[in-house]
This record gives sequence, structure tokens and C-alpha cells, in this order.
Amino acid sequence: MTMEAKKIGCYICTGCGIGEALNVAALEKIATKEQKLPVTRTHPFLCGAEGLQMIRDDMANEGVNALLIAACSHRVKTDEFERFNTPLLDRVDLRDKSLWVQDISSGNKEAKEDLQMMASDYLRMGSVKLKKMNAPDPFQDDGFSRDVLVVGGGIAGLTAAKEVAATGYRAILVEKSAELGGMVGRMHKVSPTMPPYRVLEENPVPGLVATVEGESRIKIYKNATIQSTKGAPGLFDVEIKNGDTVHTERVGSIILTTGYNLYEASKLDARLGYGSSPDVVTSLEFEEMAKAGQLVRKSDGKPAKRVMFSLCAGQRDANHLEYCSAACCTYSLKQALYVLEQFQDGAAFMLFQEMRTPGQMEEFYRRVQEEGGVIIKGDVEQVSKGASGGLSVQIHDKLLRGKESVDVDLLVLATGMISTVDTQDPNKPSPVGQVAEETAKSVLNLEYRQGRSMPELKWGFPDSHFICFPYETRRTGIYAAGPARRPMGIAETVTDATGAALKAIQVVEAVAKGAAVHPRSGDLSYPSFRREGCTQCKRCTEECPFGAINEDEKGNPLFNPTRCRRCGTCMGACPQKIISFANYSVDMIGSMIKEVEVPPADDEKPRILVFACVNDAIPALDMVGQKRSALSTYIRIVPLRCMGSMNLVWIADAMSSGFDGILLMGCRHGDDYQCHNVRGSALAEIRLSKVSETLNRLQLESSRVKMVEVNIMDADQLPTIINEFAEQIGSMDLNPYKEF
Repeated sequence: MTMEAKKIGCYICTGCGIGEALNVAALEKIATKEQKLPVTRTHPFLCGAEGLQMIRDDMANEGVNALLIAACSHRVKTDEFERFNTPLLDRVDLRDKSLWVQDISSGNKEAKEDLQMMASDYLRMGSVKLKKMNAPDPFQDDGFSRDVLVVGGGIAGLTAAKEVAATGYRAILVEKSAELGGMVGRMHKVSPTMPPYRVLEENPVPGLVATVEGESRIKIYKNATIQSTKGAPGLFDVEIKNGDTVHTERVGSIILTTGYNLYEASKLDARLGYGSSPDVVTSLEFEEMAKAGQLVRKSDGKPAKRVMFSLCAGQRDANHLEYCSAACCTYSLKQALYVLEQFQDGAAFMLFQEMRTPGQMEEFYRRVQEEGGVIIKGDVEQVSKGASGGLSVQIHDKLLRGKESVDVDLLVLATGMISTVDTQDPNKPSPVGQVAEETAKSVLNLEYRQGRSMPELKWGFPDSHFICFPYETRRTGIYAAGPARRPMGIAETVTDATGAALKAIQVVEAVAKGAAVHPRSGDLSYPSFRREGCTQCKRCTEECPFGAINEDEKGNPLFNPTRCRRCGTCMGACPQKIISFANYSVDMIGSMIKEVEVPPADDEKPRILVFACVNDAIPALDMVGQKRSALSTYIRIVPLRCMGSMNLVWIADAMSSGFDGILLMGCRHGDDYQCHNVRGSALAEIRLSKVSETLNRLQLESSRVKMVEVNIMDADQLPTIINEFAEQIGSMDLNPYKEF
């Protein structure tokens, strides 16, 4: 939509106390006379049927096609105000972050004037924002595919493929081995998944394999690996090596279900005895013995009636695996029942650090106790040959605080799960020389500028943040599920794979419409850039958290629109200001900043610009308003898609416009980050380090610019954070640039 075709209608709600607290006529004058908006109206109940009909009538009769709604926060009344058929809509918050955070109950004239100035500035900012906003032209391509690639044919992959097909989509399943089934396929029985949660269940894998192999919408490659993955969501071109033949499949999304490997028992401490006696086995080896009907001592073939299970073998251990694999306790309880059910005079000893039986598995735990299972909190200290064959295991009982020896036929070590996905530190893109080495061990062999492997979260598992974006990885359209994502048991894996299947379907439908997925679901914009202004600095390609930008041979950025999450990090990174979105740009935010009326120095009313991330800081600020907590009248809030989109030129614009301080409110970053766009807040902090040097050279205190990390639940702390910063700025000399 061109500027000439745009007709803005400004609609000011006077409900919720707005009409009583503000001079609405003055706001109308700003919209009509100052901002020259062609249509301006007020209504006492704008979100009601009558108010909404007024807007529809103006769209039908007056040609209004861009809406400025001056009422409440953009996070409320979304069904009412976002149902209009226009991509050009902005919300000016006169209530939650204006009226509700100012105390005018005493009738103080100055307080009312300050509130009026705040509302007036927000209306100006919203007006110029809508003027600078253009309707996005969604990215389209004739070659979009809705097929889903599932990599890995264990229980997670089989479930994902089955669920994809059940919804009417086509799945392509790739398994590296000759048979489907994975690790669970090697098991004898499985832990209970249904009431009463006390009885072992038959292995579900054979039935699941039969279903998948009999489904016409699932294409299966066995003995196959991924040779390369090019492209982007909707347009992935995947080369599948099957023997001497390479097949190319175009798919819309990818589900990574490669399962897990077990930590090598040979690396465990010598005190556990693995390798020194054949009667010390891993949980997988014991499972295969049970499946074969041979619960015997390996040393002499005699029945293994007394079995000790050492849980957490090499887990929660800084020298081996630092984490808990979550499912080992349940697996070991299951295996204890193998012994107790097969032998009337059998005995099972469970040696644990922390017993994890979440949810209904507590019933399963009770069943093992009732059957005679002995559960001990303690450690294995030494394993030696028993007097009558088998083993003598010396243990340290942590509850009784003593040592004792137990004669058993077998010692079973519950070793932990380790990742099967090749990952890399996302902050260290792979050197070009490593490509050949990576290709040999990579699962997907991604042809991304940032490397062929998946970015790592922790401990070798791909990044898929459980708070901000479960299933999502840093590679848009690629979803990890089951133990490939993080250690988990069978029941959780089935649920996880089903969720990933739905996400995979969601992304192919979204990209077909040109829309973004999480966290800006439905956004039709995507970045564009002026090639002639590019200096090939590579900041955009290096800083993009999602690998959406490749480079040509000259170092120019090559955007992959369907990989893009629309966070704007590339826009914030670009020193030339040549990257923008139709509905979000450096010029737009800069113009909003300049639209704020900064009082002259004589008024002694500082102005503080607050850049607030829409994902955590803005919701927290809304909660401040809902609690009617007072915030400084000095602040003017500018919502940002992500703190990573913060361009340093906005700091310069603000200071040159006379702002006295700038507060940036980003998400928490670091190892336990909560940034919806992974690195946005961290990148903003890095950029700000350069601003401090610039301010010092200009003889402006670097303390005028501050960044804080805000959790969505930090509403109680925000008034203190904001008001203390405002007091600090108020105690300084006012910005000398106010005079220019």
C-alpha cells in the first residue's frame, strides 16, 4: 500500500476513565491539526459493538484503511481490534502504561498536566509510526512444499510420521539402519502409560512400525543418511543417500528424531566394576537379556535372581554427565520387576541418588516396593567377586550412614542418555576448513553460513528453549523431538513427537501464506535491504540468531525470507541502516523518538526514553498498570520487537533530541536466557558498550544510558527500577543538547 493510498483513521476511546482523566479534545486536535490525520473520532466504549461498527462504517464509507486505536494496551482486546481487514494498525496505550501508572487522584494540577503530555506524546508517536508503516507484501514462491521430513525411525520418529500422515500431510521418514524401531525397539517391555500405572506393557514399537509401513502417505528410506540440506522452510531441498543412490526430496519442514546414545560404561569410575567382571552390565544389556529370556549371570550362566541396579551411573557427575537423564529411574524400576516377576525368590536392590517418578509413575514405584524391591539411597563403593560366584558389592547407605556388602548375581548400571545430534557453539560459526570433517558426522548437513550443525543449548543437545519456544530450534522449520531434544522417557517422547508434528505442519502452512512462525506468528513482513549501500561488514549474517542470512561470493547478504523470525536483529546490527521491514524500520523508530515534545531546560522536566522488548518487558509493564503502581512521569516507552533490533542511531537520535536518559529493558540472557529471539538482549548489551565511549567523548555521562534484564514476572520490581533511574537522571544536569 503506497503512502498516497493510505488513509488513517484515529479512534480515541474515552472509556475506562480515559475521558475523565485526559483532555480528549486536545488529543483530537493533535491528531487532526498537528498530525493531519484525515479521520479522527472518539467513543466511550470503542471495543463494544457500537464502537467497532463505527470503525467498520468509516472503512466502508470513508475509505479508511489504516487504523490508529488510542485506548488500552495492544495486548488486550486483540479479538476486537485486530479482526479488521487491514495490515496497517497500531495501538496507542492511553490506559495501561499512561493513566494507570500515574497518580492523579489528589487532583494535583501538575500531575494531570504531566499525564496529558504523556498521552499527547504517545499519540504523536503512534501517528508517525502508522505514517511510516507500509503494508507487507508476503513472500511467495511457486515451489513451496507441504511435505514433512522426519529424520530417525525410533519411537519419536515413528510417532511424528504417523501423526503427520493422520492429518493428511505427506511424511518422508529417513532411518540410518536397516530396521525401524530405534532404541525402544530393542526393549523387552515398557513402563506403564495407562491406569492403573502398575503393570508392565508390551512394547508398542512393532505395532507402530506396522502402522507406519502400511500408511500410503509415509515414504520410508532405510539404510539412508542425509547428505545435504539446502534452502529454507517450504523450500528445503534434501539429498538422501540410500546405498549408492542419492534421492532429492523437497520438503516444507523437518523433524529431528534421532533418539539418544548411551554414555559409554567403559568411561565410568573403576569402583563400579564395568569391564572387570562380566556380571556388571548396562541397563541396555540387561534389557536385551530380558528380551531374550536369559536373565542369567554372564560369568557362569546361572539364574540372576539377585540383581542390584545402580541408578545415576555417571550422571549428575561433573566428571561424566552433569545432568540427570530423567527416565533411568523408571527404566530401572521396570527392570526390577523383570526379576521379581520371573523369580519367586528373586531380589532387586535399587541404589539411587534421587528417585524420579513424576506424575502417575509414583504408583509404579509403589508396585515395585510392594513386590519386595529394596530401595536404598546410596553409592557403590567397590565391586569384587562374590564368595559363591556373582558379585559382592560394597555400598554406602546415605540414610543409615553406614557401609555394608550385598551379594548379588548382577550389577546393572543405568548409564545416561547423550545426544545423537551434531551441535556447535552458536557463538562460534565453523571455519570453512572444517566443512569436510563436519559433513562426515552431521545428521542434517545444513548448508547454512553459520555451519552445518545445529546450534547447541547445553550438553550437546540442540537449542530448544523450554520456556520460550519448546520444539523450536534456532533453525526455523527444523524441530527436535524426543531424546534428540533432551533426555526423556517413552511416554513423554510420544507426546513430544506429536507436538513437533503439529509445529512442522504449522510452519508449512504459515510459509505458504508468507507468514512468520513463533514468536511473531502471522507477521507477513520480511527484511529487505538496499544492496548499493552494503559495505559487506557481515554483521547481519553473523548476528542473526536463526541463520536466516547467507552470503554471496562478494559478502553481500542473501536473505532467506522463510527462515526469518522477524525479530529485526539484522536491522539493529546494520551500521548503514539499509535493512528494514515494511512495518518496522530504523526510520520509523527514529521518527517516533523525534516526535516526543521535550520540555525546555527551564521547565526542569527530564525526558527518559524507555526501549522495551514486546516479549517480556511490555507484558511486565502492563502488569504494573493493572496493579496501579506509579511510574515516573518522565518516561516515554517505545516497544521494540526484540532488543536485538535496537540500532545505535536511535541512541544518538534521542540524545540529540534532548532526552536526558535512556533505559533499555531486554530479556534475560546468558546460559539460562529467556530471550524469545535467543541473543537479542545480549547483542544489545554488546552494542551499548560502544555507546558509553561515545557519550564520554561528548562529555555526557555514560550512566545516562542503562540496560536492565526484565523477566515477564518482574512487574513488582519495575516501578523501583524505573523510578530510581528517573531519580538518578533527575539529579544530573539536564541534557545540554536541549538548547539546540
